[in-house]
Amino acid sequence: MRVHILAVGRLRAGPEKELVDGYLKRFDRTGRQLGLGPCRMVEVDERKGGGMTGEAELLRRALPGGSVLVALDERGTLETSPEFAARLSGWRDKGRGDLAVIIGGADGIAPDLRAEADFTLSFGTMVWPHMLVRVMLAEQLYRAASILAGAPYHRS
Repeated sequence: MRVHILAVGRLRAGPEKELVDGYLKRFDRTGRQLGLGPCRMVEVDERKGGGMTGEAELLRRALPGGSVLVALDERGTLETSPEFAARLSGWRDKGRGDLAVIIGGADGIAPDLRAEADFTLSFGTMVWPHMLVRVMLAEQLYRAASILAGAPYHRS
């Protein structure tokens, strides 16, 4: 199952980008043997004043057809890392070819796009900067692959 992270905004060179790149590289390496990956990052940038509606349209255009759509939102479901790993493997085992995870901009994800999601995931009720959310998502993808591979990275 290929993984696509669709995010509003550009991640510039710096510590966050290094962390994201490092975790996604580990995910690809670990996930390959599990039928997970590769993971690609798609960045959309709405600078024409379209707000959440314009961002949602750009995100929709970037969605792979037939993908499982996951929206990251503070109103979503809180899961443990093993639960998230089980959810990923469940989608993979059902033959889903693509997983798209969307990260909104400063104002979040447009309500109509959020409503289209197959699942809404929360990293907590606090609002996180979208650049840090990328790091957290990349790490959780790697952690999920490690859990599924039985590797010692995750210790519960």
